[in-house]
Amino acid sequence: MPVMHSLLSALMFLAAPGAAQAPVVSTTATATPAIPPPVPALWDPASDYITTGQDEPGYRAWYGTTALHPIQIKAFNAYLNQWGVGGIVPTWQLLRTATAWQHCGAQPFEVPPMAEWPHIVQTLRYIHDYVIPAVGPVEPVSGYRNPSLNQCAGGAPESAHKHYSAVDLVPLKPITRERLMRDLCGAHARRGPDYEVGLGFYAFLRFHVDTTKFRRWNMDPAVANQCPPIVRPSDIATVAQPLQPVATATPAVSDSGTAQAVATPAAPTTPAAPATTAPPAAPAVIKTPERGQRL
Repeated sequence: MPVMHSLLSALMFLAAPGAAQAPVVSTTATATPAIPPPVPALWDPASDYITTGQDEPGYRAWYGTTALHPIQIKAFNAYLNQWGVGGIVPTWQLLRTATAWQHCGAQPFEVPPMAEWPHIVQTLRYIHDYVIPAVGPVEPVSGYRNPSLNQCAGGAPESAHKHYSAVDLVPLKPITRERLMRDLCGAHARRGPDYEVGLGFYAFLRFHVDTTKFRRWNMDPAVANQCPPIVRPSDIATVAQPLQPVATATPAVSDSGTAQAVATPAAPTTPAAPATTAPPAAPAVIKTPERGQRL
């Protein structure tokens, strides 16, 4: 027995160094790299309609394609300032034509004929006084469309865009489509008749404002029920009657650099003051604009 006990003691002594040298496993948890929070998407509703070439770099390129463009734009800016509507929105955005300009082989920007300039003044007044206070800053995405571009883009035959009374806009402040409609139709019900405002809605957040005839279209049903009804007959195919220009001659410069005589734009009209008498009773049948009509 003493011999056996001595052997066991020797074996335990030999095994001790191996046990002491066994690897030590760390129980400390490895730190996981922090995942940054997602970056919120940039609010840019105009990107749904504006392509490369109709953005600001595209405007700068278009501006320099002919010596006539700077002359025309300077005169247009002076006209807007003369009638107190300069700077309500950037002038270069007011010169955007149609979203389908590339498909139609048209120019991304165009200075309208002088005879049409008075029509945009009334529309800009309404945008300044009632649209921007209701929904915040806005960006024009389509203004004047010449007859051939209007036809190619699918506009109504007598679209207000052809006479530069209409502007399609998007809000620059985050807002839902339902809130946009509700806020705009409230202002439209109050002052739309005095300015003869047409108000329409298209896909996403794009909406249309003109000052040719009081009407409203393409409202979502849930929101339309919350807006005051339009009690007068509506005609969606509205045309602005061009104002006769003053016969005063003003020198201009053609593409070739020669002087020409052009008519001075006519003075824009001014909306009537709000009526102080009670509104007339609504007719028995209320007609509403057709849905889906494009202007």
